[in-house]
Amino acid sequence: MTTDSARILVVDDSPGTREVLDRNLRAEGHQVRSAANVAAALEVLGREPIDLVVTDMRMPGADGMELVRHVRDHCRGTGIIMVTGFATVGGAVSAMREGVDDYLPKPFSEDELRHAVRTALERVRHRRDIDDPGPLEAPDGLIGTSAAMQRVYRLIGRAANTGVPVLITGESGTGKELVARAIHYRGPRASAAFLAVNCAAIPETLIESELFGHAKGAFTGAAAARDGFFVAAEGGTLFLDEVAELSPIAQAKLLRALQEKTVHAVGADRPRAVDVRVIAATNKDLEGLARDGKFREDLFFRLHVLPIELPPLREREEDAVLLFRHFLASAAEQDSVPAPRPTDAAIEALRRYSWPGNVRELQNLVQRLVIFADAGVIDTVDLPTVMRYVIATPSGGSLRPAGGTASVGERPRTLREVEVGHIRAVLESVGGNKTKAAAILGIDRKSLREKLKVAGDSGGKGDRADTP
Repeated sequence: MTTDSARILVVDDSPGTREVLDRNLRAEGHQVRSAANVAAALEVLGREPIDLVVTDMRMPGADGMELVRHVRDHCRGTGIIMVTGFATVGGAVSAMREGVDDYLPKPFSEDELRHAVRTALERVRHRRDIDDPGPLEAPDGLIGTSAAMQRVYRLIGRAANTGVPVLITGESGTGKELVARAIHYRGPRASAAFLAVNCAAIPETLIESELFGHAKGAFTGAAAARDGFFVAAEGGTLFLDEVAELSPIAQAKLLRALQEKTVHAVGADRPRAVDVRVIAATNKDLEGLARDGKFREDLFFRLHVLPIELPPLREREEDAVLLFRHFLASAAEQDSVPAPRPTDAAIEALRRYSWPGNVRELQNLVQRLVIFADAGVIDTVDLPTVMRYVIATPSGGSLRPAGGTASVGERPRTLREVEVGHIRAVLESVGGNKTKAAAILGIDRKSLREKLKVAGDSGGKGDRADTP
Protein backbone atom coordinates (compact mmCIF):
# COMPACT_ATOMS: atom_id res chain seq x y z
CA MET A 1 0.00 0.00 0.00
CA THR A 2 1.06 3.57 -0.73
CA THR A 3 -0.72 6.87 -0.10
CA ASP A 4 -1.13 7.08 -3.91
CA SER A 5 -2.77 3.68 -4.27
CA ALA A 6 -4.81 1.99 -1.54
CA ARG A 7 -7.85 -0.28 -1.14
CA ILE A 8 -10.67 1.87 0.19
CA LEU A 9 -14.15 0.85 1.34
CA VAL A 10 -16.88 3.52 1.10
CA VAL A 11 -19.90 2.98 3.39
CA ASP A 12 -22.93 5.28 3.01
CA ASP A 13 -26.65 4.73 2.65
CA SER A 14 -26.88 7.54 0.04
CA PRO A 15 -26.22 6.33 -3.53
CA GLY A 16 -25.31 9.87 -4.54
CA THR A 17 -22.68 10.22 -1.82
CA ARG A 18 -21.22 6.79 -2.62
CA GLU A 19 -20.98 7.74 -6.28
CA VAL A 20 -19.19 11.05 -5.52
CA LEU A 21 -16.71 9.41 -3.14
CA ASP A 22 -16.10 6.53 -5.54
CA ARG A 23 -15.40 8.88 -8.45
CA ASN A 24 -13.04 11.15 -6.52
CA LEU A 25 -11.12 8.32 -4.88
CA ARG A 26 -10.66 6.42 -8.15
CA ALA A 27 -9.40 9.64 -9.73
CA GLU A 28 -6.65 9.59 -7.09
CA GLY A 29 -5.61 6.08 -8.15
CA HIS A 30 -7.28 4.11 -5.35
CA GLN A 31 -9.17 0.83 -5.62
CA VAL A 32 -12.68 1.44 -4.27
CA ARG A 33 -15.35 -0.89 -2.87
CA SER A 34 -18.81 0.37 -1.84
CA ALA A 35 -21.42 -0.71 0.72
CA ALA A 36 -24.84 0.77 1.49
CA ASN A 37 -24.88 -0.27 5.16
CA VAL A 38 -22.80 -1.77 7.95
CA ALA A 39 -23.86 -5.35 7.21
CA ALA A 40 -22.67 -5.08 3.60
CA ALA A 41 -19.46 -3.43 4.78
CA LEU A 42 -18.74 -6.34 7.13
CA GLU A 43 -19.09 -8.75 4.20
CA VAL A 44 -16.49 -6.82 2.21
CA LEU A 45 -14.12 -6.66 5.21
CA GLY A 46 -14.53 -10.40 5.72
CA ARG A 47 -13.51 -11.40 2.20
CA GLU A 48 -10.69 -9.01 1.26
CA PRO A 49 -8.06 -6.76 2.91
CA ILE A 50 -8.98 -3.08 3.13
CA ASP A 51 -6.54 -0.25 3.87
CA LEU A 52 -9.06 2.49 4.66
CA VAL A 53 -12.77 2.67 5.49
CA VAL A 54 -14.65 5.90 4.70
CA THR A 55 -17.98 5.63 6.48
CA ASP A 56 -21.02 7.78 7.15
CA MET A 57 -21.91 8.38 10.81
CA ARG A 58 -25.68 8.00 10.63
CA MET A 59 -27.23 5.15 8.65
CA PRO A 60 -30.38 3.03 9.05
CA GLY A 61 -29.82 0.06 11.33
CA ALA A 62 -26.29 -0.18 12.68
CA ASP A 63 -24.55 3.20 12.59
CA GLY A 64 -21.02 4.21 11.66
CA MET A 65 -19.68 4.00 15.21
CA GLU A 66 -20.55 0.30 15.39
CA LEU A 67 -18.57 -0.23 12.20
CA VAL A 68 -15.66 1.75 13.71
CA ARG A 69 -15.59 -0.52 16.75
CA HIS A 70 -15.66 -3.64 14.56
CA VAL A 71 -12.77 -2.40 12.44
CA ARG A 72 -10.71 -1.54 15.51
CA ASP A 73 -11.38 -4.96 17.08
CA HIS A 74 -10.99 -7.16 14.00
CA CYS A 75 -9.10 -5.31 11.25
CA ARG A 76 -5.79 -4.25 12.73
CA GLY A 77 -3.98 -1.78 10.49
CA THR A 78 -7.10 -0.53 8.68
CA GLY A 79 -7.68 3.23 8.79
CA ILE A 80 -11.05 4.94 9.29
CA ILE A 81 -12.48 8.29 8.18
CA MET A 82 -15.85 9.31 9.61
CA VAL A 83 -18.11 11.38 7.33
CA THR A 84 -21.15 13.18 8.74
CA GLY A 85 -23.54 16.03 8.09
CA PHE A 86 -23.97 16.59 11.84
CA ALA A 87 -20.44 17.69 12.70
CA THR A 88 -19.62 19.07 16.14
CA VAL A 89 -16.35 19.41 18.04
CA GLY A 90 -17.67 17.02 20.67
CA GLY A 91 -18.64 14.50 18.02
CA ALA A 92 -15.22 14.70 16.41
CA VAL A 93 -13.44 14.17 19.71
CA SER A 94 -15.68 11.22 20.60
CA ALA A 95 -15.11 9.61 17.22
CA MET A 96 -11.35 10.00 17.47
CA ARG A 97 -11.39 8.53 20.95
CA GLU A 98 -12.97 5.44 19.40
CA GLY A 99 -10.07 5.19 16.96
CA VAL A 100 -11.17 7.22 13.94
CA ASP A 101 -8.19 8.59 12.01
CA ASP A 102 -9.98 11.67 10.67
CA TYR A 103 -13.38 13.36 10.75
CA LEU A 104 -14.87 14.88 7.59
CA PRO A 105 -17.96 17.11 7.92
CA LYS A 106 -20.41 17.46 5.01
CA PRO A 107 -20.31 19.25 2.68
CA PHE A 108 -16.63 18.80 1.89
CA SER A 109 -14.49 19.79 -1.06
CA GLU A 110 -12.34 17.50 -3.21
CA ASP A 111 -9.24 19.00 -1.58
CA GLU A 112 -10.59 18.31 1.92
CA LEU A 113 -11.37 14.71 0.97
CA ARG A 114 -7.93 14.27 -0.62
CA HIS A 115 -6.19 15.68 2.46
CA ALA A 116 -8.20 13.53 4.88
CA VAL A 117 -7.51 10.36 2.88
CA ARG A 118 -3.77 11.06 2.63
CA THR A 119 -3.52 11.82 6.35
CA ALA A 120 -5.41 8.64 7.29
CA LEU A 121 -3.29 6.49 4.98
CA GLU A 122 -0.12 7.95 6.50
CA ARG A 123 -1.36 6.82 9.91
CA VAL A 124 -2.02 3.34 8.48
CA ARG A 125 1.49 3.12 7.05
CA HIS A 126 2.89 4.39 10.33
CA ARG A 127 1.13 1.66 12.32
CA ARG A 128 2.26 -1.05 9.91
CA ASP A 129 5.85 0.15 9.79
CA ILE A 130 6.16 -0.16 13.56
CA ASP A 131 6.22 -3.96 13.20
CA ASP A 132 8.79 -3.99 10.38
CA PRO A 133 11.75 -6.03 11.70
CA GLY A 134 14.38 -4.84 9.21
CA PRO A 135 17.50 -3.23 10.83
CA LEU A 136 18.21 0.38 9.91
CA GLU A 137 21.24 2.62 10.15
CA ALA A 138 20.99 5.28 12.85
CA PRO A 139 20.39 8.84 11.60
CA ASP A 140 23.13 11.38 12.32
CA GLY A 141 23.29 12.29 15.99
CA LEU A 142 21.45 9.19 17.22
CA ILE A 143 23.21 6.13 18.60
CA GLY A 144 21.79 2.73 19.46
CA THR A 145 21.19 -0.72 18.02
CA SER A 146 18.44 -1.84 20.39
CA ALA A 147 15.04 -2.93 19.09
CA ALA A 148 13.52 0.14 20.74
CA MET A 149 15.78 2.48 18.76
CA GLN A 150 15.27 0.54 15.53
CA ARG A 151 11.58 1.29 15.95
CA VAL A 152 12.42 4.99 16.34
CA TYR A 153 14.61 4.96 13.21
CA ARG A 154 11.77 3.46 11.16
CA LEU A 155 9.40 6.15 12.34
CA ILE A 156 11.94 8.88 11.56
CA GLY A 157 12.19 7.58 8.01
CA ARG A 158 8.43 7.52 7.64
CA ALA A 159 8.01 10.98 9.15
CA ALA A 160 10.73 12.46 6.92
CA ASN A 161 8.81 11.47 3.81
CA THR A 162 5.57 13.13 4.86
CA GLY A 163 4.47 16.62 5.80
CA VAL A 164 2.06 15.72 8.59
CA PRO A 165 2.57 16.93 12.18
CA VAL A 166 4.72 14.75 14.44
CA LEU A 167 4.47 14.45 18.22
CA ILE A 168 7.64 13.21 19.95
CA THR A 169 7.24 12.04 23.53
CA GLY A 170 9.73 10.78 26.09
CA GLU A 171 11.49 11.64 29.32
CA SER A 172 13.85 14.60 29.62
CA GLY A 173 17.25 13.89 28.10
CA THR A 174 16.16 11.18 25.66
CA GLY A 175 17.03 13.23 22.55
CA LYS A 176 13.71 14.56 21.28
CA GLU A 177 15.31 17.49 19.45
CA LEU A 178 17.80 15.13 17.77
CA VAL A 179 14.89 13.11 16.42
CA ALA A 180 13.16 16.27 15.18
CA ARG A 181 16.34 17.39 13.41
CA ALA A 182 16.76 13.95 11.83
CA ILE A 183 13.22 14.14 10.45
CA HIS A 184 13.84 17.61 9.04
CA TYR A 185 17.23 16.94 7.44
CA ARG A 186 16.10 13.66 5.90
CA GLY A 187 13.05 15.25 4.28
CA PRO A 188 12.29 17.61 1.38
CA ARG A 189 12.57 20.69 3.65
CA ALA A 190 16.22 20.02 4.56
CA SER A 191 17.51 23.08 2.70
CA ALA A 192 15.14 25.40 4.59
CA ALA A 193 15.23 26.55 8.20
CA PHE A 194 14.90 24.31 11.27
CA LEU A 195 13.86 26.39 14.27
CA ALA A 196 13.65 24.95 17.79
CA VAL A 197 11.47 26.74 20.34
CA ASN A 198 11.30 25.82 24.03
CA CYS A 199 7.72 26.77 24.87
CA ALA A 200 8.42 26.54 28.62
CA ALA A 201 11.24 29.09 28.41
CA ILE A 202 9.08 31.87 26.95
CA PRO A 203 6.95 33.94 29.38
CA GLU A 204 3.23 33.30 28.95
CA THR A 205 2.66 36.98 28.12
CA LEU A 206 5.06 36.76 25.17
CA ILE A 207 4.40 33.30 23.74
CA GLU A 208 1.80 34.46 21.18
CA SER A 209 4.04 37.26 19.95
CA GLU A 210 7.06 34.94 19.75
CA LEU A 211 5.21 32.25 17.80
CA PHE A 212 2.92 34.31 15.58
CA GLY A 213 4.50 37.78 15.57
CA HIS A 214 2.98 41.15 16.40
CA ALA A 215 2.01 44.37 14.66
CA LYS A 216 3.52 47.73 15.48
CA GLY A 217 1.80 49.19 18.54
CA ALA A 218 0.03 45.90 19.37
CA PHE A 219 1.08 46.32 23.00
CA THR A 220 3.29 48.49 25.16
CA GLY A 221 6.85 48.23 23.89
CA ALA A 222 5.90 46.99 20.41
CA ALA A 223 7.72 49.84 18.66
CA ALA A 224 7.95 47.90 15.40
CA ALA A 225 6.25 44.95 13.74
CA ARG A 226 7.93 41.59 14.30
CA ASP A 227 7.64 38.26 12.53
CA GLY A 228 7.19 35.27 14.80
CA PHE A 229 8.81 31.85 14.63
CA PHE A 230 6.19 30.52 12.21
CA VAL A 231 7.07 33.13 9.60
CA ALA A 232 10.81 32.75 10.29
CA ALA A 233 10.52 29.00 9.62
CA GLU A 234 8.72 29.53 6.28
CA GLY A 235 9.31 26.54 4.02
CA GLY A 236 11.06 24.64 6.80
CA THR A 237 10.33 23.00 10.15
CA LEU A 238 9.27 24.50 13.48
CA PHE A 239 10.10 22.32 16.49
CA LEU A 240 7.92 23.15 19.49
CA ASP A 241 9.55 21.57 22.54
CA GLU A 242 7.55 21.27 25.78
CA VAL A 243 4.36 22.02 23.84
CA ALA A 244 2.28 21.11 26.91
CA GLU A 245 3.31 24.43 28.46
CA LEU A 246 1.42 26.54 25.88
CA SER A 247 -1.34 28.75 27.27
CA PRO A 248 -4.97 28.04 26.22
CA ILE A 249 -4.95 31.08 23.91
CA ALA A 250 -1.69 30.00 22.27
CA GLN A 251 -3.11 26.48 21.89
CA ALA A 252 -6.13 27.87 20.06
CA LYS A 253 -3.92 29.89 17.71
CA LEU A 254 -1.65 26.91 17.09
CA LEU A 255 -4.68 24.77 16.21
CA ARG A 256 -5.83 27.40 13.73
CA ALA A 257 -2.35 27.61 12.21
CA LEU A 258 -2.28 23.84 11.70
CA GLN A 259 -5.79 23.67 10.29
CA GLU A 260 -5.73 26.71 8.02
CA LYS A 261 -1.97 27.06 7.40
CA THR A 262 -2.17 30.71 8.44
CA VAL A 263 -0.98 32.73 11.44
CA HIS A 264 -2.56 35.83 12.92
CA ALA A 265 0.00 38.18 14.44
CA VAL A 266 -0.99 39.95 17.67
CA GLY A 267 -2.70 43.20 16.70
CA ALA A 268 -2.69 42.44 12.96
CA ASP A 269 -5.73 43.11 10.77
CA ARG A 270 -5.62 39.88 8.81
CA PRO A 271 -3.98 36.43 8.92
CA ARG A 272 -0.88 35.50 6.92
CA ALA A 273 -0.36 32.27 4.99
CA VAL A 274 2.59 30.12 6.07
CA ASP A 275 4.12 26.89 4.82
CA VAL A 276 5.67 25.29 7.90
CA ARG A 277 6.02 21.70 9.04
CA VAL A 278 5.35 21.45 12.80
CA ILE A 279 7.03 18.88 15.05
CA ALA A 280 6.03 19.04 18.71
CA ALA A 281 7.57 17.35 21.74
CA THR A 282 6.75 16.87 25.41
CA ASN A 283 7.92 14.86 28.41
CA LYS A 284 4.37 14.84 29.79
CA ASP A 285 1.35 12.64 29.17
CA LEU A 286 -0.29 14.97 26.65
CA GLU A 287 -3.17 12.59 26.00
CA GLY A 288 -3.90 12.43 29.74
CA LEU A 289 -3.75 16.22 30.01
CA ALA A 290 -6.20 16.48 27.11
CA ARG A 291 -8.51 13.95 28.71
CA ASP A 292 -8.45 15.96 31.96
CA GLY A 293 -9.21 19.23 30.19
CA LYS A 294 -5.73 20.68 30.76
CA PHE A 295 -4.81 20.64 27.06
CA ARG A 296 -7.09 21.07 24.04
CA GLU A 297 -8.21 17.66 22.82
CA ASP A 298 -8.70 18.86 19.25
CA LEU A 299 -5.14 20.21 19.22
CA PHE A 300 -3.80 16.97 20.70
CA PHE A 301 -5.40 14.95 17.91
CA ARG A 302 -4.08 17.41 15.32
CA LEU A 303 -0.50 17.08 16.67
CA HIS A 304 -0.77 13.33 17.25
CA VAL A 305 -0.98 12.39 13.56
CA LEU A 306 2.38 10.62 13.65
CA PRO A 307 3.55 9.90 17.21
CA ILE A 308 7.11 8.88 18.08
CA GLU A 309 7.85 7.71 21.62
CA LEU A 310 11.50 7.72 22.70
CA PRO A 311 12.47 4.97 25.15
CA PRO A 312 14.34 5.92 28.35
CA LEU A 313 17.95 4.80 28.55
CA ARG A 314 17.20 2.32 31.35
CA GLU A 315 15.06 0.34 28.88
CA ARG A 316 17.93 -0.05 26.39
CA GLU A 317 20.92 -0.87 28.55
CA GLU A 318 22.87 -2.32 25.60
CA ASP A 319 22.81 1.17 24.05
CA ALA A 320 24.13 2.78 27.25
CA VAL A 321 27.55 1.16 26.70
CA LEU A 322 27.63 2.23 23.03
CA LEU A 323 26.76 5.79 24.01
CA PHE A 324 29.33 5.77 26.81
CA ARG A 325 32.15 4.73 24.49
CA HIS A 326 31.03 7.22 21.82
CA PHE A 327 30.90 10.15 24.25
CA LEU A 328 34.20 9.03 25.79
CA ALA A 329 36.00 9.16 22.43
CA SER A 330 34.36 12.48 21.50
CA ALA A 331 35.20 14.17 24.81
CA ALA A 332 38.79 12.92 24.71
CA GLU A 333 39.22 14.20 21.15
CA GLN A 334 37.73 17.56 22.10
CA ASP A 335 40.15 17.92 25.02
CA SER A 336 43.08 16.53 22.99
CA VAL A 337 43.77 13.80 25.54
CA PRO A 338 43.86 9.99 25.26
CA ALA A 339 40.51 8.35 25.93
CA PRO A 340 40.47 6.63 29.37
CA ARG A 341 39.82 2.89 29.39
CA PRO A 342 36.81 1.74 31.44
CA THR A 343 37.19 -1.42 33.52
CA ASP A 344 34.69 -4.27 33.21
CA ALA A 345 33.32 -3.39 36.67
CA ALA A 346 32.74 0.22 35.62
CA ILE A 347 30.96 -0.89 32.46
CA GLU A 348 28.73 -3.21 34.47
CA ALA A 349 27.86 -0.42 36.91
CA LEU A 350 26.98 1.90 34.03
CA ARG A 351 24.88 -0.80 32.42
CA ARG A 352 22.86 -1.38 35.59
CA TYR A 353 22.31 2.27 36.51
CA SER A 354 18.77 3.63 35.96
CA TRP A 355 19.86 6.94 34.29
CA PRO A 356 17.11 9.30 35.48
CA GLY A 357 18.64 12.02 33.29
CA ASN A 358 18.90 9.64 30.32
CA VAL A 359 21.40 10.35 27.52
CA ARG A 360 22.04 13.92 28.66
CA GLU A 361 23.13 12.68 32.11
CA LEU A 362 25.40 10.07 30.54
CA GLN A 363 27.06 12.68 28.32
CA ASN A 364 27.65 15.06 31.24
CA LEU A 365 29.15 12.21 33.29
CA VAL A 366 31.57 11.29 30.53
CA GLN A 367 32.83 14.85 30.24
CA ARG A 368 33.73 14.84 33.94
CA LEU A 369 35.31 11.39 33.79
CA VAL A 370 37.65 12.37 30.97
CA ILE A 371 38.93 15.26 33.10
CA PHE A 372 39.26 13.47 36.45
CA ALA A 373 40.05 9.82 35.62
CA ASP A 374 43.51 8.84 36.93
CA ALA A 375 46.11 6.84 35.01
CA GLY A 376 43.95 6.63 31.90
CA VAL A 377 41.55 4.17 33.55
CA ILE A 378 37.91 4.60 34.64
CA ASP A 379 37.00 2.29 37.51
CA THR A 380 33.99 2.19 39.81
CA VAL A 381 35.76 4.47 42.28
CA ASP A 382 35.63 7.22 39.63
CA LEU A 383 31.84 6.95 39.29
CA PRO A 384 29.27 8.78 41.42
CA THR A 385 28.52 6.89 44.62
CA VAL A 386 25.11 5.63 43.53
CA MET A 387 26.56 4.12 40.33
CA ARG A 388 28.97 1.94 42.26
CA TYR A 389 26.16 -0.38 43.22
CA VAL A 390 24.26 -2.90 41.19
CA ILE A 391 20.69 -3.94 41.91
CA ALA A 392 20.16 -7.36 43.44
CA THR A 393 18.94 -10.07 41.11
CA PRO A 394 15.21 -11.02 41.18
CA SER A 395 16.14 -14.30 42.86
CA GLY A 396 17.46 -12.47 45.88
CA GLY A 397 20.83 -11.40 47.22
CA SER A 398 22.08 -8.20 48.72
CA LEU A 399 22.89 -4.85 47.25
CA ARG A 400 26.65 -4.95 46.67
CA PRO A 401 29.30 -2.61 45.34
CA ALA A 402 29.96 -3.23 41.63
CA GLY A 403 32.97 -5.49 41.31
CA GLY A 404 33.22 -5.90 45.10
CA THR A 405 31.78 -7.94 47.92
CA ALA A 406 28.36 -7.79 49.50
CA SER A 407 27.91 -5.51 52.48
CA VAL A 408 26.48 -7.14 55.58
CA GLY A 409 23.00 -6.01 56.56
CA GLU A 410 22.22 -4.13 53.35
CA ARG A 411 18.91 -4.77 51.65
CA PRO A 412 18.00 -4.59 47.93
CA ARG A 413 16.77 -1.16 46.92
CA THR A 414 14.30 -0.25 44.21
CA LEU A 415 15.35 1.80 41.19
CA ARG A 416 13.33 4.69 42.62
CA GLU A 417 15.26 4.55 45.91
CA VAL A 418 18.58 4.48 44.09
CA GLU A 419 17.53 7.43 41.92
CA VAL A 420 16.40 9.49 44.89
CA GLY A 421 19.59 8.66 46.77
CA HIS A 422 21.69 9.79 43.84
CA ILE A 423 19.75 13.04 43.47
CA ARG A 424 20.20 13.82 47.17
CA ALA A 425 23.92 13.01 46.97
CA VAL A 426 24.36 15.36 44.02
CA LEU A 427 22.42 18.12 45.79
CA GLU A 428 24.58 17.66 48.87
CA SER A 429 27.75 17.88 46.79
CA VAL A 430 26.73 21.29 45.38
CA GLY A 431 25.41 22.73 48.62
CA GLY A 432 21.74 22.41 47.67
CA ASN A 433 22.09 24.41 44.43
CA LYS A 434 19.33 22.97 42.21
CA THR A 435 20.58 24.63 39.06
CA LYS A 436 24.00 22.98 39.40
CA ALA A 437 22.47 19.68 40.50
CA ALA A 438 20.13 19.62 37.50
CA ALA A 439 23.08 20.26 35.16
CA ILE A 440 25.06 17.40 36.69
CA LEU A 441 22.08 15.06 36.51
CA GLY A 442 21.40 16.05 32.90
CA ILE A 443 17.82 17.20 33.54
CA ASP A 444 16.17 20.62 33.76
CA ARG A 445 15.31 22.29 37.08
CA LYS A 446 11.61 21.69 36.56
CA SER A 447 12.14 17.93 36.21
CA LEU A 448 14.38 17.98 39.28
CA ARG A 449 11.67 19.73 41.32
CA GLU A 450 9.12 17.15 40.21
CA LYS A 451 11.40 14.24 41.18
CA LEU A 452 12.03 15.81 44.59
CA LYS A 453 8.32 16.39 45.07
CA VAL A 454 7.59 12.71 44.36
CA ALA A 455 10.35 11.78 46.82
CA GLY A 456 8.88 14.11 49.47
CA ASP A 457 12.09 16.13 49.57
CA SER A 458 12.42 19.90 49.26
CA GLY A 459 15.96 19.54 47.97
CA GLY A 460 18.31 19.58 50.89
CA LYS A 461 19.82 22.68 52.44
CA GLY A 462 17.03 25.19 52.50
CA ASP A 463 16.18 24.91 48.81
CA ARG A 464 19.12 27.05 47.75
CA ALA A 465 18.08 26.93 44.10
CA ASP A 466 20.47 29.44 42.53
CA THR A 467 23.08 30.30 45.13
CA PRO A 468 26.67 30.00 43.93
